[in-house]
Amino acid sequence: MKRLGLLFLCLLQSSCVSQIDEKINGVSFVGSRNKVTQSNVDPVVKVNANYAAIMPFGFIRSLSTPNVVFNTDRQWFGETRAGAKQYIQLLQKNKVKIMLKPQIWVWRGEFTGDMLMESEEDWKTLEKTYTDFIVTYAELAQETKADIYCIGTELEEFVKNRPDYWQGLIKKVKEVYTGKLTYAANWDEYTRTPFWGQLDFIGVDAYFPLNEAQFPSQEQMQEGWQKWKTKLKAVSSEKDKPILFTEFGYRSMDYTAKKPWLVDRNEMAVNLKAQVDATKAIFEEFWKEDWFAGGFVWKWFINHEKSGGIEDNRFTPQNKPVENVIRMYYGDY
Repeated sequence: MKRLGLLFLCLLQSSCVSQIDEKINGVSFVGSRNKVTQSNVDPVVKVNANYAAIMPFGFIRSLSTPNVVFNTDRQWFGETRAGAKQYIQLLQKNKVKIMLKPQIWVWRGEFTGDMLMESEEDWKTLEKTYTDFIVTYAELAQETKADIYCIGTELEEFVKNRPDYWQGLIKKVKEVYTGKLTYAANWDEYTRTPFWGQLDFIGVDAYFPLNEAQFPSQEQMQEGWQKWKTKLKAVSSEKDKPILFTEFGYRSMDYTAKKPWLVDRNEMAVNLKAQVDATKAIFEEFWKEDWFAGGFVWKWFINHEKSGGIEDNRFTPQNKPVENVIRMYYGDY
């Protein structure tokens, strides 16, 4: 009987721990020309974010160009190693944890998932320069004790065509960084990513299409999540890894749930309610799930007072009604 009592107590304690386990409530903290100051960090704290994704950039000239150029004097301060370190250290002073997430920018904003080299020589050059890029920032992640390191973002063709390279890259990263690892797969890519077993989180940029209506309700968007949620849960169970939304968010515009990945500067009408309802839908569907680790809102600019606003139809939640929605849910979890 005594043993049964101890077992019950342990189960009760385990249950309590799972209930209070903290979600990753993050913002994607965009690099700027300038150093970050306390006034730039205060709004992150006020929205109840406990994580920030810091995103230094590497650049390539075209989808078939193999040279990754990074950490140069021509980049904005926040996109460089020194800038990323300064951002990280000030956020950490405010008890905000860090995911360091170096990303590639293709000239003219072409989709990184379509990067495809034209020769074996070019693939080898891409591998070498990408390794330099990723290991450089893995060393920074270790130096700054970043909690999570993301080894790539939306690079499906690169991953598909060079699977052995990625296995080797993960080993090299682990030689210099001892924290948790993820990769940010596009919403339609993550089921084919071959190396989840070597990482700690299944990272997904969660721009899943939910509804094609101009003015979908929150209920309709939650219904639209069901098929995607079922698949995400199944992959999490199969790989025995939690799902992390390495990016999530919606534009404040009509048709916001039709193609949530759109970043074009279209003239679609501003729709603040649609952004609110879509954001509530994702919180209601995912933040209560024990197989779901949390996510990073796309995106948060350092100059809060000048960002977003009620006439802006872009992703940022800043100075829009949805900012209060995020504050509320982040406060609850």
